[in-house]
Amino acid sequence: MIISMRPHATKQEIEHVCERVREFGYKVHSIEGEERVVIGVVGVGDVTACLESLEATPGVESAMRISAPYKFVSREFKKEDSAIRVNGLEIGGDEFVVMAGPCSVESERQIMQTAEGVARAGAHMLRGGAFKPRTSPYDFQGLEREGLKLLRKAKEATGLGIITEVMSDRDVDLVAEYADCMQVGARNMQNFSLLKSLGGCGRPVLLKRGLSSTIKELLMSAEYVVAHGNSNVILCERGIRTFETATRNTCDIAAVPVLNELTHLPVILDPSHATGKRSLVPAISRAAVAVGANGLLLEVHPCPEKAVSDGAQSLTLEAFDDMMRSLKPYIELWKQSRAPAAAAAGVA
Repeated sequence: MIISMRPHATKQEIEHVCERVREFGYKVHSIEGEERVVIGVVGVGDVTACLESLEATPGVESAMRISAPYKFVSREFKKEDSAIRVNGLEIGGDEFVVMAGPCSVESERQIMQTAEGVARAGAHMLRGGAFKPRTSPYDFQGLEREGLKLLRKAKEATGLGIITEVMSDRDVDLVAEYADCMQVGARNMQNFSLLKSLGGCGRPVLLKRGLSSTIKELLMSAEYVVAHGNSNVILCERGIRTFETATRNTCDIAAVPVLNELTHLPVILDPSHATGKRSLVPAISRAAVAVGANGLLLEVHPCPEKAVSDGAQSLTLEAFDDMMRSLKPYIELWKQSRAPAAAAAGVA
């Protein structure tokens, strides 16, 4: 349930409400809000009695159940959009954020060349896999710690924030030491041990939708991270598995506006994995802007034909630069659509 306090509720009134919640056997999960304090409550207890008691408690404006099974990531819990801070950026704010880089960190020369190229073209963050989940056990699995060190070196040279994948709860502390944002890949979306560990990692988490997962399942996985203490979660649509074979996956473009209705968390789109074809990436990127995504996650490689993984869907540095130029008018319209109505109308 959520308890909305009155705008000028005192600290003592808030503390009293939290104590009453605990007396009913619930836990106070989070307290947040811009204009007023909103208290999130989780646990098992007598909901009706608790609600009735809280509604009569001084300082409380309203107390209500959350009908969605994903409590804290739902729009019911928080009406306004959440903006997640990553390396000085606000994902979910007024900036359309582009994360770009290779599928795998292969060498110092490769990652430095890519980082410098995408930074010049206007990317905000550098992506690159140091740990790689591969379908075949014989494929390249990543440089692991050495790859993380190379990502840090690229950040020092360009200022780009780092997003990289973490595959196991055993690696959370190691990856958090180097990454600005922890990526959970599609295959690990329901790795609940990993999700619980990320609740205490101290870093924002980008959660990709599973290959055959519903939107509800994606949101329930996000709830795991938030319920274990980390409210800084970004959702990523990366295509789902269907009967279609013309593309690597089927890009569920409708998932972006659906998620924007259901959750306050930022939503980005990965057109590289969604299509598997570099020729389709610019068109899907434009579509992502048009339907209200907060950003893009793109694969870029200085020489895709020599890439050890996902070369067919990786843009060249030149193609990425061209795409960023072509996106500018779309992003300007996106920014205008997000501006407050008064500012858009020119009212002081």
